[in-house]
This record gives sequence, structure tokens and C-alpha cells, in this order.
Amino acid sequence: MAAKQVVFGALLTALALVIPLAFGGFLGIVIPPFSATLASHVPVMISMLLGPWVAILVGAGSAVGFLVKLGPVIAARAAMHALFAGAGAVMVKRGMPFWGALLWTLPIHAFSEALIVLPFGFTLQKAGLVVGLGTALHHLVDAGIALAVVKAVGLAQRPFSRPG
Repeated sequence: MAAKQVVFGALLTALALVIPLAFGGFLGIVIPPFSATLASHVPVMISMLLGPWVAILVGAGSAVGFLVKLGPVIAARAAMHALFAGAGAVMVKRGMPFWGALLWTLPIHAFSEALIVLPFGFTLQKAGLVVGLGTALHHLVDAGIALAVVKAVGLAQRPFSRPG
């Protein structure tokens, strides 16, 4: 990993921690048993541009913020960020456009978050319809924000892919 990747990965991890900790109540949407914090996926999604390991670490960092703020069920869902971000980073690394990776990771994200809540006593209906569908909609909103941020700051498709 290049030094730039580590630095930007650390900054994105810090954002992934701060969003639920500082803005969880303000940006939070709760439709029991589902909850979402707007923009919480944005640092994880942007990290896909930095490579699979960075994306996985930023995704894991987001789980820590949710564990502290909202407890183990939400933290388990947030841990799935590492899964979809790692998959998306591999897609980007293989040449897929960022927007395409965001779309292809939507079902991975929604399905994994729906599955991870089953051991916590969620019914299949609540897990699939409420958590899965809610996560898919939240993914789309945050993907739009991530695309806007990437465009606004002028990040390239793979900004750190060149040696050096």
C-alpha cells in the first residue's frame, strides 16, 4: 500500500467513525426495526477507489462507530460494509467504473445486512423486507452522495493505481 492510500484510508476511516458518533441522531432515520444514518456509507464507498484492503479497513472502522453509538445489531450490519466495499474495490481495480461498482455492490450490501440480523431474532420478513429493502434504498442515496463528492473533489477512476 502506498503512503497516500494509507493516509486517505485513515481519513476515510475517521469520517466513517465520526458520522455515526456525531451525526447519528441528526442524520438518523428509524423505521423499526430498520435504522439508517444518511451519508454513513459515503466514506466506505469512496474507499473503493483506494483498493480492496483500504476499503475493507474503512468498512471495519465504520462498524466500530456504530458499535459505540447504536450497539451490536447495528454494528453487525455495519461490519457488512467491509464485505461490499472490498468487493466493489476489486471491481474498480479490474476496470469497472465507480458508478458500476456501486450498483453491483447494492445486492451484496442489502443481502448481507439482511442475513446478519437473523441471529438477533429478526424474522425472515423483517430481515428481508425491512432491513434488506431499507439498506438497498439507503445504498442508492449514499451512492449518489459518493458520486457527487468524487466528482466535486476531482478523484480519478483509480487515483492511486500508478506506482510511486
